[in-house]
Amino acid sequence: MTRMQILYFHQYFTTPSGSGGIRSYEMARYAISRGHQVTMVCGGDVRSGLDLPEIEPGLRRGYVDGIDVYQFILPYSNQLSLVQRAGVFFKYAILSARLALRLDYDLLFATSTPLTAGIPGIVMKLARRHKKFVFEVRDLWPELPRAMGVVKNPLILWGMGLLEWASYRSADGCIGLAPGIIKGIRLRSRKDLPTAMVPNGCDLDLFVPGNSQSLAFPGTGSGDFVAAFTGAHGLANGLNALLDAAAVLRQRGAARIKLVLIGDGNQKQRLQDRAVQEKLDNVLFHDLLPKIRLAEVTGSIGCGLQILANVPAFYQGTSPNKFFDYISAGRPVLINYPGWMADLVTKHHCGIAVPPDDPVAFADALMRLSESPALCLEMGRNARRLAESDFARDQLACKWTDFLEAVAEERGLRGELEDE
Repeated sequence: MTRMQILYFHQYFTTPSGSGGIRSYEMARYAISRGHQVTMVCGGDVRSGLDLPEIEPGLRRGYVDGIDVYQFILPYSNQLSLVQRAGVFFKYAILSARLALRLDYDLLFATSTPLTAGIPGIVMKLARRHKKFVFEVRDLWPELPRAMGVVKNPLILWGMGLLEWASYRSADGCIGLAPGIIKGIRLRSRKDLPTAMVPNGCDLDLFVPGNSQSLAFPGTGSGDFVAAFTGAHGLANGLNALLDAAAVLRQRGAARIKLVLIGDGNQKQRLQDRAVQEKLDNVLFHDLLPKIRLAEVTGSIGCGLQILANVPAFYQGTSPNKFFDYISAGRPVLINYPGWMADLVTKHHCGIAVPPDDPVAFADALMRLSESPALCLEMGRNARRLAESDFARDQLACKWTDFLEAVAEERGLRGELEDE
């Protein structure tokens, strides 16, 4: 197709120099390689790895690997309260909507979370109905916060539901990152809305299998089996499950198994306090790492931990970056909830799936892996094979770009673009 100008909204945009997921960075770079122009609009998250000049009060701008980046100076942290985070979300959405009315482009693409990411697209469609809007859904809101009990106020839930409905109804196409997300979109949108599932993917050149299982972390040694969790420490992550398993391992005297938690979030201090109180010296905490350093670490661990709170809405409705990092690095995955990712682990024999809320089964699985180097090697090879065959970033970026081009040209789009 002809060259397309894409206005891309992602509040948490990061580069490999930052410490967050780089999906948007890679998608944008691939679209540019296909001849399109991408303007990225993001917030001032400390994890971004961006260092751009300030062009006016509250706004930075610069080029990053061919991507024209606008960054609003809106400091954000997982340590903020729910009200404070909501304030940052809405401020970003309002500033983004103004930018959407000011800039020239062919297609507006917005990715959540937060759900407020859809507001620029809604506003744009009201003012410029001839332009196209594609909305990408990373988590189903308000379904997930309702299921977790994080948001209980019926008025807030109603408002979130209205924003979800307006986003889907305004969009010319939607992308979902997991089977449950696609199902949720189709239940709440018009019947002929084009949809495509494009999950998170594997950065095969960045995350590669390593040869060592020793990490430069205090408390670990060359003979330790290191099981690492590399993600947010929030309520949704359910990381008390790791400490429950650590308590079982401590009772069994399995001292060489170390659980390393790398990341940050509003539950981290509570987890650290519990580990100290219960003398769980087999649990180690580490700060956020730049993506490049994280890739080195992931390639050398014994196994990756894919952990979430036991919320049924998560089973089919999430697509965590860390899972794809683990399999790209050729590491076995230990997952503690059922669903489409657990099915992948079982079907491809690239890890172990254990029941939710079962610390004994969790500890058993860790001991089995720590005592079976040959099994870990086999599972790791299977994991890398799955990463290469089904989740290579370039393949998924191609599918993503194909979908945007199809929406822009209105070709072959009648309801479901593809099977799940």
